[in-house]
Formats: sequence, structure tokens, C-alpha cells
Amino acid sequence: MNDVKYTKKLDNSGGGAWPALAGSALFVVVCGLVYPTVATLLGGLLFPHQANGSLIERDGRVVGSSLVAQPFAAARYFQPRPSAASFDPTALSGSNLAGGNPALRERIARDAAVVATRDGVAAHSVPGDLITASGSGIDPHVSPAGAQLQVKRVAQARGLPADEIAALVHRHTEKRTLGVLGEPRVNVLALNLALDVRSAKK
Repeated sequence: MNDVKYTKKLDNSGGGAWPALAGSALFVVVCGLVYPTVATLLGGLLFPHQANGSLIERDGRVVGSSLVAQPFAAARYFQPRPSAASFDPTALSGSNLAGGNPALRERIARDAAVVATRDGVAAHSVPGDLITASGSGIDPHVSPAGAQLQVKRVAQARGLPADEIAALVHRHTEKRTLGVLGEPRVNVLALNLALDVRSAKK
């Protein structure tokens, strides 16, 4: 008799699946559709510049993003950090090499020698950010020291006073976020665009 009652309870327990399925469907709709839609709309309304990629335009043409590094080959421009992703925003990555990895040490030594020759300084004085890639591979900033190291070369290439270029670097040095987060930094693209504007007035 007890076995029969127990079997009936098992048979009746199947009805509890419907509330679980309904709850799951509700969460899928709310979290997978409603929330992303509302967040996207609010982001576009409240922060349109950031929501569209923080793009920078000059003369009606997009020249880059303040969030994405890009390479500059000419001596008249400040150079960004190395990129393990080859400056490709669709392939964000770091080198993932450990600090003791021989391949990383060799690359750092090689890059330090290149920067030292390019900017006329000793290899041991090259700031670390100029010879190491960021975790994303497209960090648009260099340290103030990394920017100041390049002032002499850029000034000579552009025929401008070095102290004027140094002052421009200082004006484009961003402070710590909220005064405590991160480190002072210089956006390389913004600095190079300001340089082009200055050179055009020469």
C-alpha cells in the first residue's frame, strides 16, 4: 500500500517542471533581450561618443579611435607601445609570454636597442612601456616618460623647438582617473593630431 502511494507522488511531481521552464524563459527574455536592448539604447543616448567607438574625425573623415592604438612609421610622429596583436582591434591579445621567457627577453632587448638608436638614448634608459605590449595589444597610451623620451626626435623631424613639443606632451598628459585609478598617460593619437595642427600653423 505504501509503495502505491509513493508511486502516485512521483507521478504527480512532473507538474513542477512547468514553473521551472516558465522561469527560465522569463530570465532568457529579460536578461537576453530586454536588458541588452535597454542598456544599448541608454548608452547611445547618454554616451553617444563612447557608444560609437570614441571615433576621432578630422575634416569629416574618421582617422582613428581614442581607445585604439595605431602604428606611426614616420620620425615626425610619436610612437605607441608595441602590439602583440599587430594593432588589429579584431584580434586583441597580449603576448602571453612569462616574464622569464627567453623569447620575451630577447624581444625586449631587441626593441630597447631599436628605440635607443631611434631616439638617441641609452638602451637601459628606455621606459618599459615602449618595449612591452599591453594586455589588449591596442593600448592607445604611453607613459609621460615614454612620450618625453621621443620629444627630441619629433622636434628635429618637424623643425620645431624641443621645449614647445615637450609642452605639448605636458598638455596632453592625462591624470589618474578620479585622481586615484591608473597612472598618468599620454594618448599617442591625440598628441600626433595636435602636432599636425601645430605644424600646419608653422
